[in-house]
Amino acid sequence: MERSQINEILQESDRFIRSLGYVMPPFAYWSPDELRNRTGSDAPAIRDNRLGWDITDYGQGCFDDLGLFLFTVRNGSATDLAEGRGMLYAEKIMISRKDQLSPMHRHNIKAEDIINRGGGKLVLELFASTEDGSIDPSADVSVLTDGIERKLSAGGLLKLEPGESVTLMPGVWHAFWGEGSDVLIGEVSTVNDDLTDNVFREPIGRFSTIIEDEKPRHLLVSDYDTWL
Repeated sequence: MERSQINEILQESDRFIRSLGYVMPPFAYWSPDELRNRTGSDAPAIRDNRLGWDITDYGQGCFDDLGLFLFTVRNGSATDLAEGRGMLYAEKIMISRKDQLSPMHRHNIKAEDIINRGGGKLVLELFASTEDGSIDPSADVSVLTDGIERKLSAGGLLKLEPGESVTLMPGVWHAFWGEGSDVLIGEVSTVNDDLTDNVFREPIGRFSTIIEDEKPRHLLVSDYDTWL
């Protein structure tokens, strides 16, 4: 992705988020220089826990068809999770555009609530895992939707209206997209680790390769290792 495209998506996404009444935290609007200075002094947790903007085309170069906007609002640490105490949770806000696919994947550790915060319908395609973690093409899959058990056949489509949510436990394969309109998505989960805890069905990457055709408006979490 070109940095100019990322900068444009940042602005469009911020407007969409605000239009649905969600207010981003102050650090979302820090410039790259301020983020660099603050993470080196009074805000290292933003860098260390990878809080902030995240725009991905999964390395495929077709964001409109295959991609996702994310912002990690809060996140604990792997150390806390291993010790079973402390900040064991994370929160994200995401945007799935109309018919834009977030590809089939699962997590080894993370359990997550995916919440339709507004816009169109959120559609999830779901599969259970086999014992070795691969997709089970025939087994039913059970999930909780706002505390109510739902059972779907393999590859079944779960459609969430605004306000509805689904709980996805580790090992549940899922892909999702917006139907009818763009969708604002909330995610509440155990500690999030996008570097190691995403298993994709297809051999794709988690982050975008960025072509620097202009200066970044804000840094992405994938920029931190090189810019900070």
